[in-house]
Amino acid sequence: MGKRVVAGELVQPEGPKADRRRLILLVVAGVIALADQVSKTVALQTLDDGPAHLLGDSVQLRITRNSGGAFSLLSGLTPVITLLAVGAVIVMTRIGSRSDDRATAAAWSMILGGALGNLVDRMARAPGFPTGEVVDFVKVGWWPTFNLADSAITLGAVLLVIRTWRD
Repeated sequence: MGKRVVAGELVQPEGPKADRRRLILLVVAGVIALADQVSKTVALQTLDDGPAHLLGDSVQLRITRNSGGAFSLLSGLTPVITLLAVGAVIVMTRIGSRSDDRATAAAWSMILGGALGNLVDRMARAPGFPTGEVVDFVKVGWWPTFNLADSAITLGAVLLVIRTWRD
C-alpha cells in the first residue's frame, strides 16, 4: 500500500506506524481531557463562594454551566450536541492518527483532548447523560467564560489552520 493524499495532507497507510501514532494521539488527548476534568473539579470545589478576581474584573475565575455548544449556541439541543461530539471524537481519532506531520498530529491531539474533556461533562455531569452541562470557569474581559478543554480545542484549531496555510 502506498501513501496517499487526503484533504491536502500526506496520509500513511494503516499498519504498525499507524497504531503507534494512534496510541500517541490518544495518550496526549487523554492527558488533556484528564487535566480538563481535574481543573473543573478544583474550580467547582474552590469557587463555591463566588468568583475569584485575578486582575480586577478583567480576569476572573467563576463557575458557569453551559448546556449548549461553543458560545452557548444551541442550548436547547444538548442531546444532539452530545451525539455530534461522539461522532467528532471518532472522526478526529481516525484523522489524527493518520497524520504523518507532528504539528498536525499535535493539533488533532489538542482538539480531540478538548472534545473528550467536554464530552465527559455532557455524559457525567448534572443533569445527566446526554444533557449534562459543561463546566466553564475562566472569564477574560468580554469573552465568554471557558475552560481548559475549550482552550485546547482553540489552540489545536489555530495550529491546524497555520499548518494548512503554510502548506
